[in-house]
Amino acid sequence: MALFFQILGSLGVFLFGMRLMSESIQKFSGERLRSIMASMTGNRLKGISTGFLITCLVQSSSATTVMVVSFVHARLLTLVQSIGVIMGANLGTTTTFWIISLLGFKFSLSSIAIPVIGIGVAMSFMKASRLKEIGNFLTGFGLLFQGLSFLKGAVPDINSNPEALEWITSLGGYGFGSIIIFLAVGVVLTVVVQSSSVAGAITLTMAYKGWIDYPQAAAIILGENIGTTITAYLASLTANTAARRAARAHFMFNIIGVLWMLALFYPFINLVDWLMPGSPELAVLGENGISTKPDLPNHMALYHTLFNMLNILMLVGFVPKIASLVEWMVKEKATPAGVPQFRYLDTMSWGSGELNFSEAKQAIGQLGDLSRRMFEQFLFIYNNPQEDLSPKVKEINKMEEESNEITSELYDFLIHCSTDQVSDETRREATHYLRVIAELEEVCDCCHRLTNRAAKRYRKNRIISKELEDDIVEFGENVQRFIDFYQERLQSKVSAADMEVALDLEDMINEKRRKLRKRSVIRLTKDSAEAHSELIYIEIVNTFERIANHAKNILQALPKEMA
Repeated sequence: MALFFQILGSLGVFLFGMRLMSESIQKFSGERLRSIMASMTGNRLKGISTGFLITCLVQSSSATTVMVVSFVHARLLTLVQSIGVIMGANLGTTTTFWIISLLGFKFSLSSIAIPVIGIGVAMSFMKASRLKEIGNFLTGFGLLFQGLSFLKGAVPDINSNPEALEWITSLGGYGFGSIIIFLAVGVVLTVVVQSSSVAGAITLTMAYKGWIDYPQAAAIILGENIGTTITAYLASLTANTAARRAARAHFMFNIIGVLWMLALFYPFINLVDWLMPGSPELAVLGENGISTKPDLPNHMALYHTLFNMLNILMLVGFVPKIASLVEWMVKEKATPAGVPQFRYLDTMSWGSGELNFSEAKQAIGQLGDLSRRMFEQFLFIYNNPQEDLSPKVKEINKMEEESNEITSELYDFLIHCSTDQVSDETRREATHYLRVIAELEEVCDCCHRLTNRAAKRYRKNRIISKELEDDIVEFGENVQRFIDFYQERLQSKVSAADMEVALDLEDMINEKRRKLRKRSVIRLTKDSAEAHSELIYIEIVNTFERIANHAKNILQALPKEMA
Protein backbone atom coordinates (compact mmCIF):
# COMPACT_ATOMS: atom_id res chain seq x y z
CA MET A 1 0.00 0.00 0.00
CA ALA A 2 2.87 2.38 0.85
CA LEU A 3 4.39 1.65 -2.59
CA PHE A 4 1.08 2.53 -4.27
CA PHE A 5 0.92 5.92 -2.55
CA GLN A 6 4.59 6.59 -3.37
CA ILE A 7 3.88 6.02 -7.06
CA LEU A 8 0.66 8.04 -6.86
CA GLY A 9 2.45 10.95 -5.18
CA SER A 10 5.27 10.83 -7.74
CA LEU A 11 2.73 11.00 -10.57
CA GLY A 12 1.02 13.89 -8.80
CA VAL A 13 4.26 15.90 -8.64
CA PHE A 14 4.99 15.07 -12.29
CA LEU A 15 1.49 16.07 -13.46
CA PHE A 16 1.44 19.24 -11.36
CA GLY A 17 4.79 20.29 -12.80
CA MET A 18 3.56 19.70 -16.35
CA ARG A 19 0.37 21.67 -15.72
CA LEU A 20 2.30 24.55 -14.14
CA MET A 21 4.59 24.69 -17.20
CA SER A 22 1.58 24.68 -19.52
CA GLU A 23 -0.29 27.40 -17.64
CA SER A 24 2.75 29.68 -17.36
CA ILE A 25 3.41 29.41 -21.12
CA GLN A 26 -0.23 30.26 -21.84
CA LYS A 27 -0.17 33.26 -19.51
CA PHE A 28 3.19 34.41 -20.88
CA SER A 29 2.08 34.27 -24.51
CA GLY A 30 -1.71 34.08 -24.40
CA GLU A 31 -2.33 36.63 -27.15
CA ARG A 32 0.18 34.89 -29.42
CA LEU A 33 -1.44 31.51 -28.75
CA ARG A 34 -4.86 32.92 -29.62
CA SER A 35 -3.39 34.36 -32.83
CA ILE A 36 -2.00 30.93 -33.68
CA MET A 37 -5.39 29.33 -33.06
CA ALA A 38 -7.07 32.01 -35.18
CA SER A 39 -4.74 31.19 -38.10
CA MET A 40 -6.07 27.65 -38.38
CA THR A 41 -8.37 28.54 -41.27
CA GLY A 42 -5.59 27.88 -43.79
CA ASN A 43 -4.64 24.65 -45.52
CA ARG A 44 -4.15 21.24 -43.91
CA LEU A 45 -0.39 21.72 -43.52
CA LYS A 46 -1.00 24.90 -41.54
CA GLY A 47 -3.53 23.07 -39.36
CA ILE A 48 -1.07 20.25 -38.66
CA SER A 49 1.66 22.77 -37.84
CA THR A 50 -0.70 24.63 -35.50
CA GLY A 51 -1.75 21.47 -33.67
CA PHE A 52 1.90 20.43 -33.34
CA LEU A 53 3.02 23.82 -32.02
CA ILE A 54 0.18 24.24 -29.53
CA THR A 55 0.69 20.73 -28.15
CA CYS A 56 4.44 21.27 -27.83
CA LEU A 57 3.74 24.42 -25.82
CA VAL A 58 1.00 23.11 -23.55
CA GLN A 59 2.51 19.58 -23.42
CA SER A 60 -0.88 17.91 -23.65
CA SER A 61 -2.53 16.54 -26.77
CA SER A 62 -5.68 15.97 -24.70
CA ALA A 63 -5.89 19.70 -23.89
CA THR A 64 -5.37 20.58 -27.55
CA THR A 65 -8.01 18.17 -28.84
CA VAL A 66 -10.53 19.27 -26.19
CA MET A 67 -9.97 22.86 -27.31
CA VAL A 68 -10.39 21.80 -30.94
CA VAL A 69 -13.71 20.14 -30.08
CA SER A 70 -14.73 23.33 -28.26
CA PHE A 71 -13.75 25.49 -31.25
CA VAL A 72 -15.69 23.28 -33.67
CA HIS A 73 -18.66 23.50 -31.31
CA ALA A 74 -18.47 27.30 -31.48
CA ARG A 75 -18.08 27.14 -35.30
CA LEU A 76 -14.60 28.69 -35.12
CA LEU A 77 -13.29 25.66 -37.02
CA THR A 78 -14.78 23.42 -39.67
CA LEU A 79 -14.61 19.65 -39.34
CA VAL A 80 -11.95 19.36 -42.06
CA GLN A 81 -9.80 22.04 -40.40
CA SER A 82 -10.14 20.35 -37.00
CA ILE A 83 -8.85 17.02 -38.36
CA GLY A 84 -5.62 18.70 -39.51
CA VAL A 85 -5.11 20.23 -36.05
CA ILE A 86 -5.78 16.87 -34.38
CA MET A 87 -3.13 15.25 -36.59
CA GLY A 88 -0.62 17.88 -35.49
CA ALA A 89 -1.58 17.39 -31.84
CA ASN A 90 -0.80 13.67 -32.12
CA LEU A 91 2.66 14.49 -33.43
CA GLY A 92 3.17 17.22 -30.82
CA THR A 93 2.61 14.84 -27.93
CA THR A 94 5.69 12.84 -29.00
CA THR A 95 7.90 15.69 -27.74
CA THR A 96 7.04 14.65 -24.17
CA PHE A 97 8.57 11.23 -24.84
CA TRP A 98 11.76 12.83 -26.18
CA ILE A 99 12.07 15.23 -23.24
CA ILE A 100 11.71 12.40 -20.73
CA SER A 101 13.85 9.85 -22.58
CA LEU A 102 16.72 12.26 -23.38
CA LEU A 103 16.79 14.17 -20.09
CA GLY A 104 14.92 12.16 -17.49
CA PHE A 105 16.85 8.92 -17.95
CA LYS A 106 20.20 10.04 -19.37
CA PHE A 107 21.04 12.56 -16.67
CA SER A 108 20.53 12.75 -12.94
CA LEU A 109 18.30 15.82 -12.94
CA SER A 110 17.15 15.39 -9.35
CA SER A 111 20.33 17.16 -8.22
CA ILE A 112 19.43 20.31 -10.18
CA ALA A 113 15.62 20.06 -9.90
CA ILE A 114 15.53 21.54 -6.39
CA PRO A 115 17.74 24.58 -7.27
CA VAL A 116 15.60 25.18 -10.40
CA ILE A 117 12.45 25.04 -8.25
CA GLY A 118 14.05 27.43 -5.77
CA ILE A 119 14.94 29.96 -8.50
CA GLY A 120 11.50 29.58 -10.06
CA VAL A 121 9.63 30.12 -6.79
CA ALA A 122 11.74 33.21 -6.03
CA MET A 123 11.00 34.66 -9.48
CA SER A 124 7.27 33.92 -9.12
CA PHE A 125 7.11 36.55 -6.34
CA MET A 126 8.40 39.31 -8.61
CA LYS A 127 6.05 42.12 -9.66
CA ALA A 128 6.84 41.95 -13.38
CA SER A 129 4.28 39.56 -14.88
CA ARG A 130 6.67 38.14 -17.49
CA LEU A 131 9.35 37.36 -14.89
CA LYS A 132 6.66 35.85 -12.66
CA GLU A 133 5.51 33.49 -15.43
CA ILE A 134 9.12 32.55 -16.28
CA GLY A 135 9.48 31.68 -12.60
CA ASN A 136 6.36 29.54 -12.69
CA PHE A 137 7.68 27.81 -15.81
CA LEU A 138 10.99 27.01 -14.07
CA THR A 139 9.12 25.75 -11.01
CA GLY A 140 6.98 23.51 -13.19
CA PHE A 141 10.05 22.28 -15.08
CA GLY A 142 11.80 21.38 -11.83
CA LEU A 143 8.72 19.68 -10.39
CA LEU A 144 8.24 17.66 -13.58
CA PHE A 145 11.70 16.13 -13.36
CA GLN A 146 11.58 15.85 -9.58
CA GLY A 147 8.34 13.89 -10.00
CA LEU A 148 10.00 11.69 -12.63
CA SER A 149 12.92 11.12 -10.27
CA PHE A 150 10.49 10.15 -7.50
CA LEU A 151 8.71 7.81 -9.93
CA LYS A 152 11.98 6.11 -10.91
CA GLY A 153 12.76 5.59 -7.22
CA ALA A 154 9.23 4.42 -6.35
CA VAL A 155 8.97 1.78 -9.08
CA PRO A 156 10.80 -1.24 -7.63
CA ASP A 157 13.60 -3.04 -9.46
CA ILE A 158 12.40 -6.05 -11.42
CA ASN A 159 15.27 -8.17 -9.98
CA SER A 160 13.90 -7.71 -6.46
CA ASN A 161 10.35 -8.52 -7.62
CA PRO A 162 10.62 -11.79 -9.57
CA GLU A 163 6.91 -12.52 -9.01
CA ALA A 164 6.02 -9.42 -11.06
CA LEU A 165 8.34 -10.58 -13.82
CA GLU A 166 6.60 -13.94 -13.84
CA TRP A 167 3.22 -12.23 -14.12
CA ILE A 168 4.35 -10.02 -17.03
CA THR A 169 6.04 -13.01 -18.68
CA SER A 170 2.76 -14.90 -18.48
CA LEU A 171 1.02 -12.04 -20.31
CA GLY A 172 3.77 -12.13 -22.93
CA GLY A 173 3.33 -15.80 -23.70
CA TYR A 174 0.48 -15.51 -26.20
CA GLY A 175 2.43 -14.47 -29.28
CA PHE A 176 0.68 -11.69 -31.18
CA GLY A 177 -2.21 -11.97 -28.71
CA SER A 178 0.13 -10.52 -26.08
CA ILE A 179 0.56 -7.42 -28.22
CA ILE A 180 -3.22 -6.97 -28.14
CA ILE A 181 -3.23 -7.44 -24.36
CA PHE A 182 -0.57 -4.77 -23.82
CA LEU A 183 -2.36 -2.48 -26.27
CA ALA A 184 -5.45 -2.81 -24.04
CA VAL A 185 -3.26 -2.03 -21.02
CA GLY A 186 -2.21 1.21 -22.74
CA VAL A 187 -5.85 2.16 -23.41
CA VAL A 188 -6.91 1.53 -19.83
CA LEU A 189 -3.85 3.30 -18.38
CA THR A 190 -4.50 6.46 -20.41
CA VAL A 191 -8.22 6.46 -19.61
CA VAL A 192 -7.49 6.09 -15.88
CA VAL A 193 -4.88 8.86 -15.61
CA GLN A 194 -6.65 11.04 -18.26
CA SER A 195 -3.30 12.17 -19.68
CA SER A 196 -1.24 10.55 -22.43
CA SER A 197 1.83 12.37 -21.09
CA VAL A 198 1.48 10.81 -17.64
CA ALA A 199 0.71 7.42 -19.19
CA GLY A 200 3.82 7.81 -21.35
CA ALA A 201 5.96 8.66 -18.32
CA ILE A 202 4.71 5.52 -16.54
CA THR A 203 5.40 3.39 -19.62
CA LEU A 204 8.89 4.81 -20.09
CA THR A 205 9.70 4.21 -16.43
CA MET A 206 8.45 0.62 -16.54
CA ALA A 207 10.51 -0.03 -19.67
CA TYR A 208 13.61 1.63 -18.18
CA LYS A 209 13.31 -0.51 -15.03
CA GLY A 210 12.98 -3.69 -17.11
CA TRP A 211 9.35 -4.46 -16.28
CA ILE A 212 8.37 -4.60 -19.97
CA ASP A 213 10.36 -5.30 -23.11
CA TYR A 214 10.49 -3.36 -26.37
CA PRO A 215 7.49 -4.95 -28.19
CA GLN A 216 5.34 -4.72 -25.08
CA ALA A 217 6.25 -1.04 -24.61
CA ALA A 218 5.45 -0.34 -28.28
CA ALA A 219 2.05 -2.03 -27.88
CA ILE A 220 1.26 0.07 -24.80
CA ILE A 221 2.15 3.22 -26.78
CA LEU A 222 -0.38 2.18 -29.45
CA GLY A 223 -2.99 1.73 -26.72
CA GLU A 224 -2.22 5.19 -25.36
CA ASN A 225 -2.95 6.63 -28.81
CA ILE A 226 -6.45 5.16 -28.58
CA GLY A 227 -6.94 6.04 -24.90
CA THR A 228 -6.11 9.71 -25.45
CA THR A 229 -9.19 10.07 -27.69
CA ILE A 230 -11.47 9.40 -24.71
CA THR A 231 -10.91 12.86 -23.22
CA ALA A 232 -12.10 14.64 -26.37
CA TYR A 233 -15.00 12.20 -26.65
CA LEU A 234 -16.16 13.00 -23.09
CA ALA A 235 -15.90 16.74 -23.84
CA SER A 236 -18.12 16.30 -26.90
CA LEU A 237 -20.94 14.40 -25.21
CA THR A 238 -22.95 17.51 -24.37
CA ALA A 239 -21.78 19.53 -27.38
CA ASN A 240 -23.39 19.96 -30.79
CA THR A 241 -23.17 17.59 -33.74
CA ALA A 242 -20.12 19.29 -35.27
CA ALA A 243 -18.13 18.90 -32.05
CA ARG A 244 -19.11 15.23 -31.71
CA ARG A 245 -17.97 14.68 -35.28
CA ALA A 246 -14.58 16.26 -34.48
CA ALA A 247 -14.16 13.94 -31.49
CA ARG A 248 -15.15 10.96 -33.63
CA ALA A 249 -12.65 12.05 -36.32
CA HIS A 250 -9.92 12.05 -33.66
CA PHE A 251 -10.83 8.48 -32.73
CA MET A 252 -11.03 7.37 -36.40
CA PHE A 253 -7.63 8.87 -37.23
CA ASN A 254 -5.96 7.15 -34.28
CA ILE A 255 -7.72 3.80 -34.70
CA ILE A 256 -6.86 3.63 -38.42
CA GLY A 257 -3.23 4.28 -37.52
CA VAL A 258 -3.22 1.58 -34.86
CA LEU A 259 -4.78 -0.96 -37.25
CA TRP A 260 -2.18 -0.53 -40.00
CA MET A 261 0.58 -0.46 -37.39
CA LEU A 262 -0.60 -3.78 -35.95
CA ALA A 263 -0.38 -5.27 -39.46
CA LEU A 264 3.27 -4.13 -39.71
CA PHE A 265 4.09 -4.33 -36.02
CA TYR A 266 7.24 -6.49 -35.95
CA PRO A 267 8.84 -5.11 -39.15
CA PHE A 268 8.25 -1.58 -37.86
CA ILE A 269 9.82 -2.10 -34.44
CA ASN A 270 12.78 -3.75 -36.20
CA LEU A 271 13.09 -0.64 -38.41
CA VAL A 272 13.13 1.61 -35.33
CA ASP A 273 15.72 -0.69 -33.70
CA TRP A 274 17.89 -0.36 -36.82
CA LEU A 275 17.54 3.45 -36.90
CA MET A 276 18.16 4.11 -33.19
CA PRO A 277 21.67 3.38 -31.84
CA GLY A 278 21.94 1.09 -28.85
CA SER A 279 20.10 -2.08 -27.98
CA PRO A 280 16.65 -1.91 -26.36
CA GLU A 281 17.17 -5.34 -24.84
CA LEU A 282 20.57 -4.81 -23.19
CA ALA A 283 20.20 -4.70 -19.40
CA VAL A 284 23.01 -3.04 -17.44
CA LEU A 285 23.55 -2.22 -13.78
CA GLY A 286 22.59 1.34 -13.13
CA GLU A 287 22.45 3.43 -9.97
CA ASN A 288 22.56 1.39 -6.74
CA GLY A 289 22.91 -1.82 -8.71
CA ILE A 290 19.45 -1.53 -10.23
CA SER A 291 18.98 -3.29 -13.56
CA THR A 292 18.07 -0.78 -16.28
CA LYS A 293 17.59 -0.56 -20.05
CA PRO A 294 19.01 2.89 -20.80
CA ASP A 295 18.46 2.77 -24.58
CA LEU A 296 14.88 1.51 -24.54
CA PRO A 297 13.26 4.94 -23.78
CA ASN A 298 14.96 6.38 -26.88
CA HIS A 299 13.63 3.54 -29.01
CA MET A 300 10.15 4.15 -27.62
CA ALA A 301 10.33 7.87 -28.36
CA LEU A 302 11.45 7.23 -31.95
CA TYR A 303 8.78 4.56 -32.38
CA HIS A 304 6.09 6.97 -31.15
CA THR A 305 7.33 9.78 -33.43
CA LEU A 306 7.74 7.68 -36.59
CA PHE A 307 4.35 6.05 -36.09
CA ASN A 308 2.56 9.42 -35.83
CA MET A 309 4.53 10.97 -38.69
CA LEU A 310 3.78 8.08 -41.06
CA ASN A 311 0.13 8.02 -39.97
CA ILE A 312 -0.17 11.71 -40.86
CA LEU A 313 1.57 11.24 -44.22
CA MET A 314 -0.68 8.31 -45.07
CA LEU A 315 -3.98 9.94 -44.08
CA VAL A 316 -3.50 13.67 -44.73
CA GLY A 317 -4.70 13.24 -48.31
CA PHE A 318 -7.85 11.49 -47.07
CA VAL A 319 -9.00 14.16 -44.62
CA PRO A 320 -12.16 15.02 -46.65
CA LYS A 321 -12.97 11.28 -46.82
CA ILE A 322 -12.53 10.94 -43.05
CA ALA A 323 -14.78 13.98 -42.59
CA SER A 324 -17.43 12.42 -44.85
CA LEU A 325 -17.18 9.14 -42.94
CA VAL A 326 -17.74 10.73 -39.52
CA GLU A 327 -20.56 12.86 -40.93
CA TRP A 328 -22.20 9.63 -42.01
CA MET A 329 -21.52 8.01 -38.62
CA VAL A 330 -22.71 10.99 -36.52
CA LYS A 331 -26.02 12.19 -37.91
CA GLU A 332 -27.20 15.77 -37.59
CA LYS A 333 -29.87 16.17 -34.94
CA ALA A 334 -32.59 18.71 -35.56
CA THR A 335 -32.78 21.44 -32.92
CA PRO A 336 -35.96 23.38 -32.15
CA ALA A 337 -36.15 26.84 -33.66
CA GLY A 338 -34.98 29.54 -31.29
CA VAL A 339 -32.94 27.23 -29.07
CA PRO A 340 -29.52 28.84 -28.43
CA GLN A 341 -26.60 27.03 -30.01
CA PHE A 342 -24.08 28.22 -27.41
CA ARG A 343 -23.04 25.66 -24.83
CA TYR A 344 -19.49 26.66 -23.93
CA LEU A 345 -19.08 25.54 -20.36
CA ASP A 346 -19.80 21.93 -21.28
CA THR A 347 -16.78 21.81 -23.61
CA MET A 348 -14.38 24.01 -21.67
CA SER A 349 -11.30 22.57 -19.99
CA TRP A 350 -9.50 23.99 -16.99
CA GLY A 351 -5.97 25.21 -17.55
CA SER A 352 -6.64 26.50 -21.05
CA GLY A 353 -8.44 29.77 -20.38
CA GLU A 354 -6.20 31.67 -22.78
CA LEU A 355 -7.34 29.61 -25.75
CA ASN A 356 -10.94 29.31 -24.56
CA PHE A 357 -11.08 33.11 -24.47
CA SER A 358 -11.21 33.20 -28.28
CA GLU A 359 -14.44 31.24 -28.09
CA ALA A 360 -15.97 33.88 -25.81
CA LYS A 361 -15.03 36.68 -28.21
CA GLN A 362 -16.66 34.80 -31.06
CA ALA A 363 -19.88 34.44 -29.05
CA ILE A 364 -19.88 38.14 -28.16
CA GLY A 365 -19.70 38.91 -31.87
CA GLN A 366 -22.73 36.73 -32.46
CA LEU A 367 -24.60 38.40 -29.58
CA GLY A 368 -23.87 41.74 -31.23
CA ASP A 369 -25.19 40.39 -34.53
CA LEU A 370 -28.35 39.31 -32.72
CA SER A 371 -28.90 42.87 -31.45
CA ARG A 372 -28.41 44.19 -35.00
CA ARG A 373 -30.94 41.77 -36.48
CA MET A 374 -33.48 42.57 -33.77
CA PHE A 375 -33.32 46.29 -34.57
CA GLU A 376 -33.63 45.62 -38.30
CA GLN A 377 -36.71 43.47 -37.62
CA PHE A 378 -38.26 46.25 -35.53
CA LEU A 379 -37.77 48.80 -38.33
CA PHE A 380 -39.39 46.40 -40.79
CA ILE A 381 -42.38 45.88 -38.49
CA TYR A 382 -42.73 49.59 -37.85
CA ASN A 383 -42.59 50.46 -41.55
CA ASN A 384 -45.47 48.08 -42.29
CA PRO A 385 -48.19 49.06 -39.77
CA GLN A 386 -51.06 47.81 -41.93
CA GLU A 387 -49.77 44.24 -42.14
CA ASP A 388 -50.24 41.46 -39.59
CA LEU A 389 -46.62 40.75 -38.69
CA SER A 390 -47.33 38.76 -35.53
CA PRO A 391 -44.97 35.93 -36.72
CA LYS A 392 -42.16 38.52 -36.92
CA VAL A 393 -43.05 39.74 -33.42
CA LYS A 394 -42.88 36.16 -32.09
CA GLU A 395 -39.52 35.76 -33.79
CA ILE A 396 -38.17 38.83 -31.99
CA ASN A 397 -39.56 37.55 -28.69
CA LYS A 398 -37.60 34.33 -29.22
CA MET A 399 -34.50 36.32 -30.14
CA GLU A 400 -34.81 38.26 -26.91
CA GLU A 401 -35.02 35.00 -24.93
CA GLU A 402 -31.98 33.75 -26.83
CA SER A 403 -30.05 36.92 -25.98
CA ASN A 404 -30.80 36.36 -22.28
CA GLU A 405 -29.57 32.75 -22.53
CA ILE A 406 -26.38 33.72 -24.31
CA THR A 407 -25.72 36.61 -21.93
CA SER A 408 -26.12 34.42 -18.84
CA GLU A 409 -23.86 31.75 -20.27
CA LEU A 410 -21.23 34.24 -21.41
CA TYR A 411 -21.13 35.77 -17.92
CA ASP A 412 -20.36 32.34 -16.48
CA PHE A 413 -17.90 31.60 -19.26
CA LEU A 414 -15.89 34.83 -18.91
CA ILE A 415 -15.80 34.55 -15.12
CA HIS A 416 -14.59 30.96 -15.63
CA CYS A 417 -11.89 32.22 -18.00
CA SER A 418 -10.78 35.07 -15.75
CA THR A 419 -10.50 32.83 -12.67
CA ASP A 420 -8.48 30.27 -14.65
CA GLN A 421 -4.73 30.58 -15.12
CA VAL A 422 -4.63 33.46 -17.62
CA SER A 423 -2.43 36.49 -18.19
CA ASP A 424 -3.18 39.86 -16.57
CA GLU A 425 -3.98 41.26 -20.03
CA THR A 426 -6.57 38.54 -20.68
CA ARG A 427 -8.11 39.07 -17.24
CA ARG A 428 -8.46 42.80 -17.99
CA GLU A 429 -10.00 42.01 -21.38
CA ALA A 430 -12.48 39.65 -19.73
CA THR A 431 -13.54 42.46 -17.38
CA HIS A 432 -14.04 44.79 -20.36
CA TYR A 433 -16.14 42.20 -22.20
CA LEU A 434 -18.37 41.65 -19.16
CA ARG A 435 -19.40 45.31 -19.52
CA VAL A 436 -19.84 44.86 -23.30
CA ILE A 437 -22.15 41.88 -22.74
CA ALA A 438 -24.31 43.87 -20.30
CA GLU A 439 -24.66 46.72 -22.79
CA LEU A 440 -25.49 44.36 -25.67
CA GLU A 441 -28.21 42.75 -23.58
CA GLU A 442 -29.67 46.21 -22.90
CA VAL A 443 -29.76 46.92 -26.65
CA CYS A 444 -31.63 43.64 -27.21
CA ASP A 445 -34.09 44.56 -24.43
CA CYS A 446 -34.67 47.98 -26.03
CA CYS A 447 -35.38 46.34 -29.40
CA HIS A 448 -37.81 43.98 -27.70
CA ARG A 449 -39.68 46.89 -26.06
CA LEU A 450 -39.81 48.78 -29.35
CA THR A 451 -41.27 45.76 -31.09
CA ASN A 452 -43.96 45.33 -28.44
CA ARG A 453 -44.81 49.03 -28.79
CA ALA A 454 -45.13 48.65 -32.57
CA ALA A 455 -47.31 45.55 -32.11
CA LYS A 456 -49.56 47.41 -29.66
CA ARG A 457 -49.91 50.20 -32.17
CA TYR A 458 -51.10 47.67 -34.75
CA ARG A 459 -53.55 45.99 -32.37
CA LYS A 460 -55.17 49.29 -31.30
CA ASN A 461 -55.02 50.76 -34.82
CA ARG A 462 -53.34 53.96 -33.68
CA ILE A 463 -52.45 55.96 -36.77
CA ILE A 464 -49.42 58.26 -36.80
CA SER A 465 -49.13 61.02 -39.34
CA LYS A 466 -46.82 60.68 -42.34
CA GLU A 467 -44.55 63.36 -40.87
CA LEU A 468 -44.04 61.38 -37.66
CA GLU A 469 -43.51 58.16 -39.61
CA ASP A 470 -40.77 59.77 -41.69
CA ASP A 471 -39.09 61.22 -38.58
CA ILE A 472 -38.92 57.84 -36.85
CA VAL A 473 -37.72 56.02 -39.98
CA GLU A 474 -34.95 58.57 -40.54
CA PHE A 475 -33.96 58.52 -36.88
CA GLY A 476 -33.97 54.70 -36.88
CA GLU A 477 -31.59 54.62 -39.84
CA ASN A 478 -29.11 56.77 -37.88
CA VAL A 479 -29.34 54.40 -34.91
CA GLN A 480 -28.88 51.45 -37.29
CA ARG A 481 -25.61 53.02 -38.48
CA PHE A 482 -24.39 53.19 -34.87
CA ILE A 483 -25.29 49.52 -34.25
CA ASP A 484 -23.52 48.45 -37.45
CA PHE A 485 -20.50 50.49 -36.37
CA TYR A 486 -20.06 48.75 -33.01
CA GLN A 487 -20.84 45.34 -34.53
CA GLU A 488 -17.89 45.67 -36.92
CA ARG A 489 -15.53 46.30 -33.98
CA LEU A 490 -16.71 43.78 -31.40
CA GLN A 491 -13.88 41.31 -32.03
CA SER A 492 -11.09 43.83 -32.53
CA LYS A 493 -9.53 46.65 -30.54
CA VAL A 494 -11.01 50.13 -30.80
CA SER A 495 -8.83 52.97 -32.08
CA ALA A 496 -8.91 56.64 -31.09
CA ALA A 497 -10.41 57.45 -34.52
CA ASP A 498 -13.21 54.92 -33.86
CA MET A 499 -14.06 56.67 -30.59
CA GLU A 500 -14.23 60.04 -32.35
CA VAL A 501 -16.72 58.60 -34.84
CA ALA A 502 -18.74 57.09 -31.98
CA LEU A 503 -18.92 60.39 -30.10
CA ASP A 504 -19.96 62.21 -33.30
CA LEU A 505 -22.72 59.66 -33.90
CA GLU A 506 -23.96 60.00 -30.33
CA ASP A 507 -23.96 63.82 -30.53
CA MET A 508 -25.89 63.68 -33.80
CA ILE A 509 -28.48 61.31 -32.32
CA ASN A 510 -28.84 63.39 -29.13
CA GLU A 511 -29.37 66.53 -31.21
CA LYS A 512 -31.91 64.72 -33.35
CA ARG A 513 -33.81 63.56 -30.28
CA ARG A 514 -33.98 67.10 -28.86
CA LYS A 515 -35.39 68.43 -32.12
CA LEU A 516 -37.98 65.69 -32.42
CA ARG A 517 -39.14 66.05 -28.82
CA LYS A 518 -39.45 69.81 -29.26
CA ARG A 519 -41.64 69.30 -32.33
CA SER A 520 -43.76 66.82 -30.39
CA VAL A 521 -44.37 69.28 -27.55
CA ILE A 522 -45.45 71.94 -30.06
CA ARG A 523 -47.87 69.50 -31.72
CA LEU A 524 -49.37 68.54 -28.34
CA THR A 525 -50.07 72.18 -27.46
CA LYS A 526 -51.93 72.58 -30.74
CA ASP A 527 -53.89 69.28 -30.72
CA SER A 528 -54.17 67.34 -27.45
CA ALA A 529 -56.43 64.76 -29.14
CA GLU A 530 -53.34 63.12 -30.62
CA ALA A 531 -51.82 62.55 -27.18
CA HIS A 532 -51.71 58.74 -27.53
CA SER A 533 -49.88 58.90 -30.85
CA GLU A 534 -47.44 61.50 -29.52
CA LEU A 535 -46.68 59.40 -26.44
CA ILE A 536 -45.84 56.41 -28.65
CA TYR A 537 -43.68 58.73 -30.76
CA ILE A 538 -41.82 60.15 -27.74
CA GLU A 539 -41.26 56.68 -26.23
CA ILE A 540 -39.73 55.41 -29.49
CA VAL A 541 -37.51 58.49 -29.79
CA ASN A 542 -36.29 58.13 -26.19
CA THR A 543 -35.59 54.41 -26.67
CA PHE A 544 -33.56 55.21 -29.79
CA GLU A 545 -31.42 57.55 -27.72
CA ARG A 546 -30.92 54.87 -25.05
CA ILE A 547 -29.73 52.44 -27.72
CA ALA A 548 -27.26 55.06 -28.93
CA ASN A 549 -25.97 55.49 -25.35
CA HIS A 550 -25.50 51.73 -25.01
CA ALA A 551 -23.69 51.69 -28.37
CA LYS A 552 -21.27 54.36 -27.15
CA ASN A 553 -20.74 52.45 -23.87
CA ILE A 554 -19.95 49.28 -25.85
CA LEU A 555 -17.23 51.04 -27.83
CA GLN A 556 -15.83 52.64 -24.67
CA ALA A 557 -15.71 49.25 -22.89
CA LEU A 558 -13.99 47.39 -25.73
CA PRO A 559 -10.18 46.96 -25.45
CA LYS A 560 -8.31 49.89 -26.97
CA GLU A 561 -5.48 49.90 -29.48
CA MET A 562 -2.13 51.05 -28.14
CA ALA A 563 -1.31 54.57 -29.30
